[in-house]
Amino acid sequence: MLLERPGTPLRSVELPHPKPGPGDVLLRVRACGVCRTDLHIVDGELTQPRLPLVIGHQIVGETEDGRRLGVPWLGWTDGTCRYCTTGRENLCDEARFTGYDLDGGYAEWAVADKRFCFPIPEGYGDLEAAPLLCAGLIGYRSLRLAGDPERLGLYGFGAAAHIVAQVAAWEGRRVFAVTREGDRAVQGFARSLGAEWAGAGAPPEELDAAIIFAPAGELVPAALKAVAKGGTVVCAGIHMSDIPSFPYEILWGERVLRSVANLTRRDGEELLALAPRVPVRTKVEAFPLERANDALAKLRAGGFEGALALVP
Repeated sequence: MLLERPGTPLRSVELPHPKPGPGDVLLRVRACGVCRTDLHIVDGELTQPRLPLVIGHQIVGETEDGRRLGVPWLGWTDGTCRYCTTGRENLCDEARFTGYDLDGGYAEWAVADKRFCFPIPEGYGDLEAAPLLCAGLIGYRSLRLAGDPERLGLYGFGAAAHIVAQVAAWEGRRVFAVTREGDRAVQGFARSLGAEWAGAGAPPEELDAAIIFAPAGELVPAALKAVAKGGTVVCAGIHMSDIPSFPYEILWGERVLRSVANLTRRDGEELLALAPRVPVRTKVEAFPLERANDALAKLRAGGFEGALALVP
């Protein structure tokens, strides 16, 4: 399913069989998660994709010798810059991203740099594993950068939050889920995954940290108001609408506002080792590959539980 121009539907096409280069691995795609980043690319909010493009960066694929590998958003780095050499490869200026600079997983076959692939843990089916590769990884990195909060707020309870809520609850944290007004099904889903409160508006008590998954800038001052002094607000998305101005007093008190960018391979290794121990269980609705546009439309509308994925 090919993106030829932002703002237009993906088109079903026959492409030449991809050929792996030195250090690459050829994968038969078994599932590919549908991510909000895909929407940002299709809608033109991320403005520098390589076109035409096969999007998709939560790929579970099978090698010719039968191994299952996961392909995440981070697809290549130069390995030599000051970011790569100091454990911050997620910030590499020359990085290439799966489904943005490199063809991704909305296809039957994919090629990836084997250094940036992860073995899929046993016990996870193809569909169940796919959301771990971006929603899970960004949620996990956001949680680690939130510090060590006892009371954690999750703003937007989609694919990433439904994974990180399970990790946070397993670690003994108190989870508060902030959702859209009247979204009772999602609120009930959040409670079923360990949230002690789920609702719209301000949580019932102060938070020690908040992670914002929804791409809505107006949530930043709301989250800052909700965290206690010394608390951290983490913006987990790759794109967000403009943040409105807010008074300094809601940042004062040594509150921290920060973003999370991409992921490192270490994040992937740690999460995929941790997930079976929790165990993290993902809820995934499958769409056939040719219905990728329908999956993106459902993601845009929201209101569903868990994650979406495509299967060839």
